[in-house]
This record gives sequence, structure tokens and C-alpha cells, in this order.
Amino acid sequence: MKTPRFHSVSPFLGVEDLPAALTFYCDQLGFALAWEWGSPPELAAVCRDEVELTLATRSDAKPGGISRLYLHIDAVDHYHAQLQAKGVAITVAIADRPYGMRDFSITDPAGNVLCFGQALPQPTDVAGAT
Repeated sequence: MKTPRFHSVSPFLGVEDLPAALTFYCDQLGFALAWEWGSPPELAAVCRDEVELTLATRSDAKPGGISRLYLHIDAVDHYHAQLQAKGVAITVAIADRPYGMRDFSITDPAGNVLCFGQALPQPTDVAGAT
């Protein structure tokens, strides 16, 4: 029997203003528009590398309310600097965390929280080395 393998996740984020959300994700965060659905669009997806986020008008997003995402990335300091240069408000400052990540958070125009993090190097156990 073959074991299922998960390849990726594409979360849905509720937004009030889809065009404004697309502008934020594409122009400020560096994502690319993958597709739009509806006339006028009610759903759209943005992609960056292996990550796809689906943005849905709030009336279509059930249940309502904000979402929180944790995105594992490389070069977190560089991406943080890019967002600061574009004027994106950083809601949680970048720092090394006790849970082994270096991360920071932003909030999108609809109130969804995105945390971007990179694993910290783990100390090696030199006590047992000869």
C-alpha cells in the first residue's frame, strides 16, 4: 500500500477588496498573479516559488475572520529589507526566536497575518566529538 505524500498547501485568505489585495501581494510582497475567477473576479491566486495563496472576497470566505499563515523562506533578512524598502508595515519585528526560527510578521490590508521565518542554525553537540 502506497503512503500518501503531501506536496504543497494552498490556503484561502478572505479579503474585502480583491483588487487591492492583489496589488498588495504582487506589488509589495513580490507574488505573481496565477489566475482569477469570476466576472468581476471573486477569487484569485498569487504565487511565489512553491507557495500559492488563494484570495477570496470576504463574502465567499467561510467562516469569516482573519487568517494567520507561517511561510518558511530562505534569506529572511533580505526579504525583510525588501519589504521595508517598499514601505510595508512590519507588525512584529524581525528577531531570533526561542523556538529556533528567525522571523517577522506583517498584516495584509484585510487583516490577515503573514509571518515569514527561516530556521536558525542548530548548535552541534561537540561534547561527544573526539
